[in-house]
Amino acid sequence: MPLVFEGVPEAEMQERAEAFLARMRKRRTVRDFSDRPVPRELIETAVRVAGTAPSGANQQPWSFVCIADPERKKLIREGAEEEERAFYAGRAGDEWLGALAHLGTDDQKPFLETAPWLIAIFAQRWGHDAEGNKVKHYYVPESVGIATGFLIAALHDAGLATLTHTPAPMNFLNAICERPDNEKALILLVVGYPTDDCLVPAIGKKPLEEIATFL
Repeated sequence: MPLVFEGVPEAEMQERAEAFLARMRKRRTVRDFSDRPVPRELIETAVRVAGTAPSGANQQPWSFVCIADPERKKLIREGAEEEERAFYAGRAGDEWLGALAHLGTDDQKPFLETAPWLIAIFAQRWGHDAEGNKVKHYYVPESVGIATGFLIAALHDAGLATLTHTPAPMNFLNAICERPDNEKALILLVVGYPTDDCLVPAIGKKPLEEIATFL
C-alpha cells in the first residue's frame, strides 16, 4: 500500500522539534503520587500510542496490563516490596546500592497503591499462529523498549507523571496479572499525578556532546 506521509514545512521542523524537546525536558521520574483519579480513556490512548511503535518483523511482542483495581495494586505492592527487601538487604551488592544512594530509594513502595494506575509491561517471548503453533519472536527486548519509550512520552505529553519501577525478579506479576508463560514482565510503570509537595532528586542529563557523535 502507498505510504501516507504527512510532511512538515521545513520552516516549521526545527520549531516543532524544539517545542517537543522543551516538553520532554520537564519530564521527571516521581515517587510521590497523588491518589487523584486519571480517566481510563487517557490511559487507553497512551497505550494506543505505544502500540504504534516499530517492532521486529512487526510482531508487536508486547502486552500492557493496566491496573486500577485496589486489591491487585495491594498484591503488587506486597510482591514488589518482598523482592525489594532482598535487593536492599544484600542481593544488589554495595556498588549497585552506592550508585542508587543519591536517589534516596529504599524498599518501601507506597506509590504502588497510591497512584491511580499501574501499567505492567510484558514481553512476549514467543507467540502463536492461527493454528496455535509456537512462533518465534525477534528483537523482543528492543521492540518492547521502544514501545515503552513511546508510552512514557505519550503520558508525559498528556500531563501525567510516571515512574519506571523494575523490581527483580518480577515473576509475581504473571500470576497477579493473569499472564501466560510466554510473557515476561519487564517494567512496572506507575502513572498518575505528583503530590503538591513532591520532591525529586537534583540531577541533570548529559549534554549532547556526551551522548552523540556526528560523523
